[in-house]
Amino acid sequence: MAVILFNKPFRVLCQFTDGQGRATLADYVRHPGVYPAGRLDYDSEGLLILTDDGRLQHRIADPRHKLEKTYLVQVEGIPDRRAIERLEMGVLLSDGPTLPARARPVDPPPGLWPRVPPIRTRLTVPDSWIELTLREGRNRQVRRMTAAIGCPTLRLIRIRIGQWDLGGLASGEWVAV
Repeated sequence: MAVILFNKPFRVLCQFTDGQGRATLADYVRHPGVYPAGRLDYDSEGLLILTDDGRLQHRIADPRHKLEKTYLVQVEGIPDRRAIERLEMGVLLSDGPTLPARARPVDPPPGLWPRVPPIRTRLTVPDSWIELTLREGRNRQVRRMTAAIGCPTLRLIRIRIGQWDLGGLASGEWVAV
């Protein structure tokens, strides 16, 4: 059984082919027969697990298993305690309420790789970081949750899926575990 941890860069598709010439997993991962277990949006970064084990792939990707996923989220603004509590209790989105989550403000991650292109900074609007752990995975859920509390997402990095974490992998690197 192959299990690969990949640090997906910004603007890379979570598939091996693309008819529009965008960067894909094939540009980074040279290991035959593996497929992504779940998704990570084109404009999100961080941990993606690839495997050749269909059962493991299903356990990771299927929302019924409620496997925890942890993200570092750079947001516009500085969420107050009430905003963090809303994330923890669950936020009402257009497709219904989210499950309760774990959320906390964190310092900017030390040693974080640069994003290309960089995040646009605004002198009059501060930004901050949140660590957010979810047990579900709706389409663009983290981005919609932070927008619902008035702090739109600027950068989104998944750092953990269940028992696996990003560790020291640089952007674009992968390791078989």
